Amino acid sequence: MTFIQRLTVNFLSLIALSVIFPSKIIVTSVLTALLASLVLAILNLFINPLLQLLAFPITLLTFGLFSFVINAAILELTSLFVPGLQFSSFFVALLTSLFISLINDIVTKNNFC
Repeated sequence: MTFIQRLTVNFLSLIALSVIFPSKIIVTSVLTALLASLVLAILNLFINPLLQLLAFPITLLTFGLFSFVINAAILELTSLFVPGLQFSSFFVALLTSLFISLINDIVTKNNFC
C-alpha cells in the first residue's frame, strides 16, 4: 500500500470512528482528520520503529499485543500535536488503534487499494 493510500485509509478510519463514537473520539473537522492522519503517518515513520525496538522484549512476552499499546501511544501523541483531535481516555485510543489496524489489514489483504 502506498503512502497516499495509507493516509487515505487512516483519514477515513478517523472520520468513521469519530462518527460511530462521537463522545469518545472527537475530530472537530475534516481538515483536522486530514492533518491528524498526516501527523500519524509521520510519527509512525519516525517514532514507531524506535518504540517497537525498545519495547521488543515486552512485545515478545505478550505475543505481539503490546504493539497495540505502542500504536495507542502514537495516537495520543498525535492528539497532542493536532488541535481538534481528542480521545476521552487511553483505553479509547487503544481501541482506536485496534480498529485502525484492523481496517488497514482488511484493506491491505483484500487489495482494495
